[in-house]
Amino acid sequence: MLDFDSILVLLVILFIIVSLFFDIVGAGFTFVIAITTLSAFRVITPADVLSGFANEQIMNIIMLLLLGDVFRRTTVLDIFFDKVFKYAKTPKHFMFRMMTVVAPLSAFLNNTPLVAILIPYIHNWSKKNKTPVSRLLMPLSFAAILGGSATLIGTSTNMIVNGLVVDQVIVPNLKPLEIFDFAYVGVPMVFIGIIYMMLVGDKLLPNKIDFIDVNSNAKRDYLFELQIKNGSDFIGVQRSKVPFLKNEGFILVEVLRNGTLYQQIDHNFIFEEDDIMTFAGNKKRIADLINADKNLVIPSIGMFSKRKSSEVIEIVISHKSGMIGKKIKQENFRGDYDATVLAIHRNGENLTGEIANVELRAGDALLLMTGNQFDRLSKASNEFYTISKIKEIKRLGIFRTFVLIAGILLVITLNVIGVGKLFTGLLVLLIITQLLKIVKPKDLAKSVDYQLALIIALSLALGLAMIKTGVADMLANGVLYLFEPMGKYGMLVGIYIITSILAAFITNKAAVAIVFPISLSIALQLGVDTTPYILVVAYAAAAFNNNLHDCYCTNS
Repeated sequence: MLDFDSILVLLVILFIIVSLFFDIVGAGFTFVIAITTLSAFRVITPADVLSGFANEQIMNIIMLLLLGDVFRRTTVLDIFFDKVFKYAKTPKHFMFRMMTVVAPLSAFLNNTPLVAILIPYIHNWSKKNKTPVSRLLMPLSFAAILGGSATLIGTSTNMIVNGLVVDQVIVPNLKPLEIFDFAYVGVPMVFIGIIYMMLVGDKLLPNKIDFIDVNSNAKRDYLFELQIKNGSDFIGVQRSKVPFLKNEGFILVEVLRNGTLYQQIDHNFIFEEDDIMTFAGNKKRIADLINADKNLVIPSIGMFSKRKSSEVIEIVISHKSGMIGKKIKQENFRGDYDATVLAIHRNGENLTGEIANVELRAGDALLLMTGNQFDRLSKASNEFYTISKIKEIKRLGIFRTFVLIAGILLVITLNVIGVGKLFTGLLVLLIITQLLKIVKPKDLAKSVDYQLALIIALSLALGLAMIKTGVADMLANGVLYLFEPMGKYGMLVGIYIITSILAAFITNKAAVAIVFPISLSIALQLGVDTTPYILVVAYAAAAFNNNLHDCYCTNS
């Protein structure tokens, strides 16, 4: 006979499933309501609720996310990916390079910022090579999920499971998972997954039109310039044979050569040194072009390209601005605002000629590349309004790059050999990033996912409530009844299916919180090793990683 506490826990679990499935109040608030209800009826104590926030794994997850964001904000991975994808000629070749690089990186770096960094490369390469972007985004998602399942720190889901292991009271003296406990199944699955995608999956990938790109191509608003550098491979080459111009992210409008403007640029047009090419394109594509090709340079940048830190921002000239009626070259943006003009947009008018000679009007939108002093110098200015920040560019230099990469490798190595704790190592490394000014403290603080931390901590409290009330044992008996005739392997398959279904319809974090105590209770009742029953929950939840689906649409 179920008592009141058990019935309440079952109702709370049902509420969580329904609320997350229909997205009634959001994931974070759903768990707040659920755990507050359990605490109000004294199913769990306030100490039980708060114990999750003291779990070491939560801080490890947050610090790994912060380190991933540090890599995203710097150019470390950008430089690496530039070299990796430079010589990929076919979609299959690109996919192979991408998957063999992303999978091992995802095993040690959080896959969310990793995927965020890679998406622009995939979009640009697919445009240039006339390949549907969906054929590359899905393999990116698969590689990130497979790689993340190979180690303890590969995904936050794995670390949540380890947090549940630490906090559980079902099996006395149960040891926490080690960093490579996942590798025995995870690493072979990475190889199998890559081989499958290359031989079979490639034929099943969709050919979807990228509606985002169609939209952005219809808005080729900004006018910007690129100059052919001394020694460029483009010198003496016909337009039809310049690979850079095959990119669909922008249109070549005209070419300025020794004061002469060429507006009819046919396929036989031959480029010369110092030619200034004027393009029309969207603002994000322009920001990506900074230092993107060794053959070209944005004329207005100059020494800005050597700065350790800069930003690309969008401004609009105000109606009371003293810049109105003046040419861009007459305004001392560099001296007055620590900035330089990259591009200009004017509604309802096609601009021609050299950008520096364009007379500014009220409402003109400009893309600026700014230095560290821009905010201070422009704060009191009424000349323009800052609309948005398009891109942040950070160049670490050899020493700081070495410290960042060597630091993360050292932390992982010390943890593997049992010399240092992951928590301590990550904390020290984050402090070093601050001391070396690799990233600003305020930017790091903005990167903290407070909702994720809240969900994880309260998930641990939910698991504790299921154990204390006997609900975990009761549900475990139900699963045993269904799958025990299939043997111990059939039982693992059953747990995998249940976790996968829950993860597909609610969040994988919630699925883990619900299924973990049930799976552990089953292992205890069967009298078998608990490790497979712990790992199967993590593998199933990671296979339905809703974070990648929701954030990047790589599974849709």
